[in-house]
Amino acid sequence: MNIGILGLGLIGGSLGLDLRSHGHHIIGVSRRTSTCQAAVAIGSVDEASVNLNILASAEVVFICTPLGLIVPTVEQLITFLPATTVVTDVGSVKSPIVRVASSLWHNFVGGHPMAGTAESGIEAALRNLFVNRPYVLTPTPTTPKSAITIVEGLVKELGSNLYYCAPEQHDNAVSWISHLPVMVSAALIAACMGEGDADVLQLAQCLASSGFKDTSRVGGGNPELGVMMAKYNRDALLSSLQGYRNNLDTIIDLIEQENWQHLAEIFQKNQLNRPNFIKD
Repeated sequence: MNIGILGLGLIGGSLGLDLRSHGHHIIGVSRRTSTCQAAVAIGSVDEASVNLNILASAEVVFICTPLGLIVPTVEQLITFLPATTVVTDVGSVKSPIVRVASSLWHNFVGGHPMAGTAESGIEAALRNLFVNRPYVLTPTPTTPKSAITIVEGLVKELGSNLYYCAPEQHDNAVSWISHLPVMVSAALIAACMGEGDADVLQLAQCLASSGFKDTSRVGGGNPELGVMMAKYNRDALLSSLQGYRNNLDTIIDLIEQENWQHLAEIFQKNQLNRPNFIKD
């Protein structure tokens, strides 16, 4: 199968590595010639160009651009793609993208691979990045069954755990387990940097270990991605942030009241509930 990948960063590059290993012919597109050359050199794609029209022969196109560029990219693609081409994306927000993209292209299937690292760029591409990781498809009632079947077949080749849901359900779910942690983590780093005593701040930076590393990782990542999460999943994220703030206020009140019993009960419940979110 001829598969196009538009956007050769971590996700696009990793998709290329794995799909090419299954015998597909991978056609890449990037804004930079140097990225195209690097993608060919590492074996992520068979050919690559900065020109979109190279994708005219693709049977499936994965759009792996930043969130804000997905819909504009679809608008450009449809000027030369055959009507039979299936287009899918990897954006971490689905409702606004699926709503517009589906109206522009009949064979559009919303998708979101829940995988990644702290690194970015084609140099960060990894083989088997998606193995045993969730991959969500968000078809609508009007999405052609044939298009869904093609995308799900490719996802299964990646070794991912396939899930289906409505775009709105996806956005509500990821607001809790993906987008909220980014905002909380960012606030943690900013709060620490607000320490007024320079000596204490320096000591804290020297003493920071695995606990701070784990909780600060996503908040110290790609700034553009954090803003796009907030912009395109605004309502769901605000609801999750409010829920988080309510729980944080409760903990503050309990500490102020020295209500250690109630605080212990909260931690005990959290200890029991966390494994329901962590499947490793």
